[in-house]
Order: sequence, then C-alpha cells, then structure tokens
Amino acid sequence: MKLAFLILSLVLAISSPVVAQPKTSPLVPIELEWTLLTNNFNQEFNALNQLKLTNIGKTAFPATGWTIYFSCSREAVPTSSNGLRIEHVNGDLYRLFPVEGALPLKRGNAVSFQYPTIGHSLNHSAAPNGIYLVWDKEPMKGYNLAGIKHGRFSDTTINYITHEDLYVKYASATLQSINTPAIIPSPLSMIAGNGSFSFDAQTTIFTDPTFGSEANYLSQQGIHLFGKALPVSSASPDSKGAIQLKKNNLSGEAYELSVQPDGVIISAGTGAGIFYGIQSLQAMIPAVQWKNKAGSIQVQSVEIKDAPRFGFRSLMIDIARNFQPKQELLRMLDLMSIYKLNALHLHFNDDEGWRIEMPSFPELTAIGSQRGHPLDSKNNLPPSYGAGPETGKLSASGFYSRADFIDILRYAKARHIQIIPEIETPGHARAAIKSMDARYRKFMAEGNKAEALKYLLRDTMDQSKYSTAQAWTDNVMCVALPSVYTFIEQVVDDIRGIYKEADAPLTTIHMGGDEVPAGVWEGSPECKALIEKDPTLENVDDLWYYYFTKVQKILEKRGLELSGWEEVGMRKTKLQGQSKLIVNPRLANEGYRLHVWNNMVGWGNEDLPYRLANAGYKVILSPVSNYYFDMSYLRSPDEPGYYWGGFTDADKPFYFIPYDYFRNTKEDAAGNPVKADAFVGKDRLTDFGKSNIVGLQGLIWSETLRSEANLEYMILPKLLGLSERAWSKDPEWATSADPAKAAEGYAADWNRFANQVGQQELPKLDYYAGGFAYRVPPPGMKIENGKLLLNVQFPGMKIRYTTDGSEPTEKSMEYTGPIEIQKGVKAKVFTSSGRSSRTSSW
Repeated sequence: MKLAFLILSLVLAISSPVVAQPKTSPLVPIELEWTLLTNNFNQEFNALNQLKLTNIGKTAFPATGWTIYFSCSREAVPTSSNGLRIEHVNGDLYRLFPVEGALPLKRGNAVSFQYPTIGHSLNHSAAPNGIYLVWDKEPMKGYNLAGIKHGRFSDTTINYITHEDLYVKYASATLQSINTPAIIPSPLSMIAGNGSFSFDAQTTIFTDPTFGSEANYLSQQGIHLFGKALPVSSASPDSKGAIQLKKNNLSGEAYELSVQPDGVIISAGTGAGIFYGIQSLQAMIPAVQWKNKAGSIQVQSVEIKDAPRFGFRSLMIDIARNFQPKQELLRMLDLMSIYKLNALHLHFNDDEGWRIEMPSFPELTAIGSQRGHPLDSKNNLPPSYGAGPETGKLSASGFYSRADFIDILRYAKARHIQIIPEIETPGHARAAIKSMDARYRKFMAEGNKAEALKYLLRDTMDQSKYSTAQAWTDNVMCVALPSVYTFIEQVVDDIRGIYKEADAPLTTIHMGGDEVPAGVWEGSPECKALIEKDPTLENVDDLWYYYFTKVQKILEKRGLELSGWEEVGMRKTKLQGQSKLIVNPRLANEGYRLHVWNNMVGWGNEDLPYRLANAGYKVILSPVSNYYFDMSYLRSPDEPGYYWGGFTDADKPFYFIPYDYFRNTKEDAAGNPVKADAFVGKDRLTDFGKSNIVGLQGLIWSETLRSEANLEYMILPKLLGLSERAWSKDPEWATSADPAKAAEGYAADWNRFANQVGQQELPKLDYYAGGFAYRVPPPGMKIENGKLLLNVQFPGMKIRYTTDGSEPTEKSMEYTGPIEIQKGVKAKVFTSSGRSSRTSSW
C-alpha cells in the first residue's frame, strides 16, 4: 500500500533572497516528496513516512551546509537513515539535515528517508507543510513549499468512509416541502397565519426611542435587500404597512413578533429582544432576495413568542494559532447574529501569536504577532503551522491595532454580541513570554534592571524539563514571580481601557488555564523559594491554586468575573500511585465560569462537565465530542482538519442533548460506535447541576486554518446545529423515555432541519453578508437493483453528473433518478451560487 503526497519542487535557483545569501551557497534544484507508507506501523498506533529528495539540477547537491525545516501535526520520532536525520525543534517545527552517508546527491539521483510518527495520519492535515530550506542558517525566498499535491489514499489499515456509507448516512433526510415559516433556531411558539406582509424600500420603521440602535440596524439591512436604507421614525405610525418596534414588559432576550398583512410589530422589553425579533423577521425573507434586490418582499403572516433556552450562546474563534483579518471577524459577527449567538470568545493569544495591540506593551505585537525565521524568538516567533520563513504574511502573522479592535467591539455591540477576551495563562503563553524577554533585553542593555524585571514572565534560572500537548518546551509563565501579576494587571487594564473607549460590555475575562504539563516549575529556583516561604504551599501542584487565587483577585478588584478552561476547577492528586485530576471543591464557590471541553468517550472524563456543574461551578458546555468545529467532518483523506477528538459533521451539534448527552452520544474519538457500557458508573447531571449549566459554545481552533475560506468551511453548516441547541427548547426526542419513539422523533426532526438547511439556509448564506464559503457535502452513491443511486445530505441541493469521465459543471445533467450506467460516473453537489462539492466517482 502506498499513499503519496507530492511536495512540489523546492526550486533553489532563486534570484531574490530574503536575507543576504552567502556567496558559497550552491543553487541546485531539488524535488522533495512525502509519502505515507502505512498507518499502524509495527502493529502500533504509529505511521511510517518517507521523504525522498531528488536532484533535478545539473550539478551535485551538496552533502553539508543546509537544513530543511517544516511543520507537522504528527509527532515525528527522531531518526537517522541514509545520511539524513530528522529532529524536533520546538512546537510543531522539525528539521531534516545531512549527517554521514549517501550525500552529496549527483545529478538525477535521489535519496529516501523513512521515519515514524506518533498516531494515525488520516488526511492531508497530517502532511509536512511550510517547508523551507536554509543554507548556512540563511533562509532563501522561494524555499517555501509552493503547494501540496496528494495522491489517492489506499491505506487498507484504515476504515475510511465510502460513497456507500455517505448514501446510508444521508438516507434519513428526504426532500419535503417547507410549508410554514421556518426559522433557525426554532422559536418557542410559532403559529402561521393567512396572507403575507409586503414591504419595500419605502417601508417606514417606527421605533420606541429605546430601540434606536436596533432600528438603525434594521434600516441598514435595507441596503442589502433593496439597495437603500429603510426610513426610521420615532413618531407614532400614521398609516398601515409599517414595521413597529415596541417596548413591553418582557425580560432578557425574549420577544414577540407579529406579522400581519397590514404591518409588522416586534415587541420586547430590551434592545436584545428587539434585535432577535428582527433576526426572526429576516429569517423569513426568501433567500433569493439577498441575491436579487427585488422591488418588494413578501413575508408570511405569523405570530411568534420566543425566548432563549440558555443565556450564554457562544462561538470561540482562535485567532492566535492562525490569524483572521478584521473584515473576516466582522463577517463572523454577522453570521453569529443571524443565528442568535450572543458571545464571541476570542482566543487572541497563545504560544504561536499575540493578536491585539496592547498600549502598554508594543512588544506583544511587534514580536508576538510575527512568525518566521530565524528561530531564536528575539524578533519574531518560529514558523509554526506551516508559516514558512518570511514574517508579515497572513495567516501566520498579523494583529488588530487598538483602533481595529475598537471597531470590532462596536460592531459586536450593535449585534448584541459580547466579546470575551481570553488571556491564555499561565501555559500556552510563549508569545507573551518571548515578547517580554525582548523588553527585558532592551532595558538591561540600557542599564535599567528594575524596568527590565518589571514584567518578566519567566525565571531566567529555571531548569524545568517538560513538553506540552503541542510539543513546546518553554511556554509556561513562572507563577512565583511578582512581575507575572504586574503584567497581568496591566494587560487587564489595557483591555478595560479599550472596551471603555468602544463603550462595549466587559463582564468577564477568560484567563486560560489549560494544558500545563507535568514537570513545569519543578526546576525553578523562584518557585522553590516561594514554596519554602509560603506555609500554604506544599509542592509545585499547589502553585496552580496560588496563581488563580491571585488572578481572581485582580479581576474581582476591577468588577470582573474569572472564566477559564476546566482545569481551573481541577486538582492534581494521586490514585494508586498515579497522577489524577479530580474536581477541586476548594474553588467551587469562587464564582468561576468554566468552559468544559473534555468529555470524549474512552478518555475517562466522559462525565466531567456534569461533575463540575454538580460541584457548584458555573459550566459552559464546550464539548469536544460535538462542538469542536475544527475537527474533520468525516474519516476521509479528502477532508481537512484535525481528528484527535473525533469527527464532527453537521449532525453532531444538532443531536447533542445538553442536560443528558450520554443518551445520544454515538461515536468515540476514533469515529467508532459507542459501546453500550460507555457511561456505566459515570455521574449524571443533578437538578442542582442543571442550574449551573450557563450555556453552550462551539469552538474553532485554527491550527489548520490558513485562509478565511478555511474558517468558513469548517464552521458552516455545523454552526446551525449549535444555534438550534443553544436557543431552542429540548425537542421531544431528547427527553422521551421510549428509545424507539426517541429514535423516530429524532429522524423526523433531523429531516425537518436538514430540509431547512438545504432549501433555505445554505441558499441564503450563498449571498448574505457577501456570501460564505460553507462546506458543500459530496453526494452519496450506491448500486441498487443494477442502477446507480445518488443522494444529498441536505435535500434541495442539486446533484449534477457526467458519464464521459469529465468533471461535472453547472451545465451537466441534473440527477433526478436512478442512473442506468454503473461505471464511469462522476457527480458533484452544487450550490445556488455555483460552488460545488468535491467529486464523487463510481
């Protein structure tokens, strides 16, 4: 078996170097090819890889003086073979360099190098990327990887999903008419009436003065619908045919929407309620209207009474690992607003980047927002996640200026979305640590030691040895240093100042708290001295509570709550001599809000979100099992994304049951069916625990996201299921005691939802806010009674096919029924805007 990824030529004959090229550097074109030879290497959870270097130049490729660097999501085992060696540098960066052996390479010759990696390599996200070559430590422009071409996966050790599997998966959704007004997320109560309301660019919005911002938002939507803003008035309506925004006694985000032939009335007690009423009105606008600016729009009569299930409905976007431009973040806010999400958890700093300008610390963005070569982290961070050697290039490099972020905050506020900033600490802090190292060197060089030490984040004498989940060896703050808390205080104050200028709400700051590995602080003289001095500290594990107690006081002093990852509410202990994390009752009454992700079947913490809620912590369900949107859609070599936490297709967010996800968990981390005893002995959510479930959150980590289109592909249409579960009440199938009725009810509900997505939501998203690059699922295929059958995941989407070996286009035959030809068929699913899925071939 053989799986080949051709890494296009690294053309070394370059005329414009990034930095000065040594005169002795040879310019010899070589070709580099990566091949996955097999998964399950040596019958273990490993993969065997091969790198092949071929000299395609006219002279010999030298034996020394060069190193090839690349990023890889799979941990490579240090290996020497055929005169080459591969070694880990830091994070996901590796290097390949010559040792004694087969080199130099003569003209036309090649050398192959085999090495194992830990875990399975299931799709192209596991391939080396961001490859560049350095001569005598100098990177050359053009040594970046031009692209990756991969061949057909043929690894029979992995059970990849097939066209037949997709057909079976899609079979539960069949085309049906959408007869009544259809809104995602589903309203609490909706009764369709007779007739419809017609409005156009001259329709006036009459508003209570309290709702001026919301009236302005609705008015501006007229530009997208008609080419001009709708008129707004605060006077009493003097005629029928208007849209009224009225104040009533409803609390929170509740609203009432009445659409009648003679007018529309949206009533609520708050601006948020009015805003969500506006979104429901917009949801009933035909999708084609966002493409074609017709003279008038017809909206069916309806009476809606609605309120959200959870007060916290969030999307977390990671802009630290890979950055997203300001305009794309604004588009994400538009997307969130139409599906009634009210919180953007912004993961803006991590080991690989700091993305918001802090007035007090220019180094955080001058250094911490840039990735490239060299690797000493003095002027930039190393080229993680395929960044290559050049700084300044999106998505590896980049940040929001203070003015940019103020604009983003104001945009979010107008859409009733609170942006929750995350200051990732004390781990995942390498960008901040290295930035403050630069500040330290600057002031030490000036002879100002006091200023140099003021914000230093590491113990310069620390000899601790550790490696994080992302293979970093130097990314944890020294929590014994007073300067760490001085730094955090100043960053918090800088953030507060930005929010104040934007007049945006700030009630909590997420302080991180995850993945601090074993070994941290053990070799730190500063930590040892603190433990000896403080009688409440027995060992380095106690530094965890010491740190978060101090950070919580910093936030409390400023009227802010502390949010964090689940580890903030956990304690290290021993069980039969083995380290174990347990729920920590010591901090349960401190008001911490925990974003809990670890619930994967087979890992031992399947019930962790419920245990924390039962213990008194405020919990935001952020489970990897259903809401990690960066997970690959399917076990397919053609699908991008990670898969360490399983596979997340569009149905997984939809079928999650917040208060009892055990009953509808279908897959483990490998994508295999869950065994019947998976939750035996696990804690169930108590009634008290239910009161501590604050809300739901979808998450999109960005290790594999290198463009705006990548982001949208991974988020959509998964986000729609999150919206449904976060806003709408439990459907009957989620609480039915009869398994057969629950299964039947779920099938019917999914069919309803899938038809809404295929016929209404995706066509709208083709054009709303400029259109989104959502994933178009490929067709399912199977042979039945001698004929080829095709189907789609979302009924209403069109399949087009060819039988002559050519790629299907919008002009190809539309599939309407079984195909007599059984071989040589190629098919794609097409959107209303002409985008298509990848090709399915039979």
